[in-house]
Amino acid sequence: MRALTLTCLSGMALFAADPALTIYNQNFAVIRNTVPLKLQKGENHITYSEITAHLEPQSVILRDVTGRVRLRVLEQNYRADPVSDAMLLARFEGQTIEFLVPHGDRTEIVRGKVVRSGYSPMVYSNNGYQQLPPSSPIIEVDGKLRFSLPGQPLFPALGDDTILKPTINWTVASDRDARVEAELAYVSRGMTWSADYNVIAAPGRADVDVIGWVSMHNDTGKAFENAHIKLMAGEVNKVEPPVTFSRAETMGGVGGGFYNGPPVTEKTFDEYHLYTLERPATLHDKETKQVEFIRAGNVASQAIYVYDGMKLDLNQYRGWNMDMIRNNPEYGSASNNKVWVMQEFKNSQANHLGMPLPAGRVRFYRQDTDGQLEFTGENQIQHTPKDETVRLFTGSAFDLTGERKRINFQIDMNRREINESFEIKLRNHKKQAVEIRVVEHLYRGLTWEIQQPSVPFVKTDSQTIEYRLTLAPDAEKSVNYNAYYRW
Repeated sequence: MRALTLTCLSGMALFAADPALTIYNQNFAVIRNTVPLKLQKGENHITYSEITAHLEPQSVILRDVTGRVRLRVLEQNYRADPVSDAMLLARFEGQTIEFLVPHGDRTEIVRGKVVRSGYSPMVYSNNGYQQLPPSSPIIEVDGKLRFSLPGQPLFPALGDDTILKPTINWTVASDRDARVEAELAYVSRGMTWSADYNVIAAPGRADVDVIGWVSMHNDTGKAFENAHIKLMAGEVNKVEPPVTFSRAETMGGVGGGFYNGPPVTEKTFDEYHLYTLERPATLHDKETKQVEFIRAGNVASQAIYVYDGMKLDLNQYRGWNMDMIRNNPEYGSASNNKVWVMQEFKNSQANHLGMPLPAGRVRFYRQDTDGQLEFTGENQIQHTPKDETVRLFTGSAFDLTGERKRINFQIDMNRREINESFEIKLRNHKKQAVEIRVVEHLYRGLTWEIQQPSVPFVKTDSQTIEYRLTLAPDAEKSVNYNAYYRW
């Protein structure tokens, strides 16, 4: 049997090739390294420490991609307890050690017995390794107990079983003597990515500029130098245990900044979309890095005004069934006076876009006449394929108002029918004409008929209709209709 340590082999320093990462927007990544091995026929003991602190041990694959050498992993041990003063203190529980105590410009050596170290070990669960909350140490000095360290502990030299960072130990069987560029692949938590979009409109213009960023965050406990990075977009099924967080995860910092780096290419992969950074990037631990992946100008866009006049307190009607909603005269009678502003553009090549857009936050800006950008709203988009339309709510219009009033409600339980009438008023205080889409919900049943509509409407689904009204500056218009239900 032969023991290998991959940082030193035959007196030479060995380095794995540049890592490759595929980051998912679900807080995990697949990490791949090329690991040089010099194997003897039979069993080989290998120690490898260029791994993350959140590796999923069961996901590890070690193989010769050429297939020339049959590698068989007989045993694998993953250790995520790097040496620290707290861990070393735990190893000396019940023993007396020395402590260095400062006194102004001099120091003193004090001997104390470690009754309890207070160390909390890393515990493995389905969530990966988690740090348990620590407790106070108990040290006996001169026959008295104290719940703190008397000074800086002084430890003997490290033993052979201590590690400085997370480590894997393998026992690997090889069918021959060989040098192998083995591939190591594993799943690790603590890495994710997201997309953000800035949409900028110039004064008096309908078209916009769209700038997209991907943000990658590394909280794996390891830095990746010159990594080849891919980003997977889509809902990949992964069995997730109940979520718990360690103190380290909740207190993790963010570093880095905007990185004016490699462009991004996209391709379809299985049922998902894969975005590839065309140039290697370095991703440090606790760093968030931004990479621009879309910059499109002259994207045709339009503002859409929508009045959905029904105001509803969902908590008041929580748990109500269809019969209760249908028979209650007050349901749906309250009015909302806000007219929503929606921004819409098509994600197509003809519209200077056409790349499948990963889910993310979209921020809208409009350039003022003095040249400065003003923020006008934001919202989230879901994964949007090419040639689909992006439509987002960005806020409420200041100079447009609506009013919805129910003017009649009659229910005949014997004949199993309802008549409900509404009047909707819209006012435009802008200096230009606008079109407002009036959305009405037929919430009392699936069998309905609109009677005596004052304006033509379009049925958009089984329980929704839409009116479209164009209002001149400082104009007011009304919509009247009666909804007849049967059951």
